[in-house]
Amino acid sequence: MNTPSPLVQVRYAGPLGPMILAASERGLAGAWFDGQRHLPDCSPWPEAAGHPVLQQAVAQFAAYFAGTRASFDLPLDLARGTAFQQAVWRALLTVRRGETISYSALGRRAGCPAAVRAVGAAVGRNPLSVVVPCHRVLGADGSLTGYAGGLDRKRALLQLEGAA
Repeated sequence: MNTPSPLVQVRYAGPLGPMILAASERGLAGAWFDGQRHLPDCSPWPEAAGHPVLQQAVAQFAAYFAGTRASFDLPLDLARGTAFQQAVWRALLTVRRGETISYSALGRRAGCPAAVRAVGAAVGRNPLSVVVPCHRVLGADGSLTGYAGGLDRKRALLQLEGAA
């Protein structure tokens, strides 16, 4: 069994609002906006501003929001998701900056083309906002659909990335 390792955290004051970044010994395990749906209880996790992965994450988030970094290059720890969720999150990592994808197309990439609703649920539970780019998923008709961090943030992220 893949037992998740303990987490440490740091707060990041980003331009779209404060974020909580969390890391394990394996890598970045969480990136949530304050008030985001499915935000776990972070209170037991100690602050660890000196954690090397968290330091890298803060620097990469700052560069991303400044427009000088197109993607993230961090070790990721997806162990807190089910095998299905992890497959969907890995498929999200293949959606490039400036590109969008529908839930059904994402399901095909994840190897589960008939599970569109389950894919949507997995996207909504993505623990690594922005890094695992769930904001790039749109409705089948191209409409802006749900985002755990809020539609205003989703719109802002897509604009920052130059998505049509």
